[in-house]
Amino acid sequence: MIRKQSECSVEYREHMRDGEGTVELTSFISGPEELNNKGRLFSRITLRPGCSIGFHIHEKDSELFYILKGTAEYNDNGTNKTVSAGDVTICPTGTGHGIANNGEETVELVAVIVYA
Repeated sequence: MIRKQSECSVEYREHMRDGEGTVELTSFISGPEELNNKGRLFSRITLRPGCSIGFHIHEKDSELFYILKGTAEYNDNGTNKTVSAGDVTICPTGTGHGIANNGEETVELVAVIVYA
């Protein structure tokens, strides 16, 4: 199967996880069945300057980010770290994370959530 970019759904979430601004999510899948019901998200996330996803805990799943473009501040279970293009973040089950674009350039990342 091939899904063209024009077939991907785009969603805008204001104050995602109590973060700042509006986050853009482009979903690459139409539902968990396309991940063999082993996950629920495979998306490109766009954070414009000043936007963030607030800190949250992953209790029944884990999330990975691959940073495509830009530099952001990543809250790694309570410790802030700078991430940039080419970096990968891993938030295992039972831990938390958040990410903020405090810079002047747009940040783009690919996010995957897999079930524990």
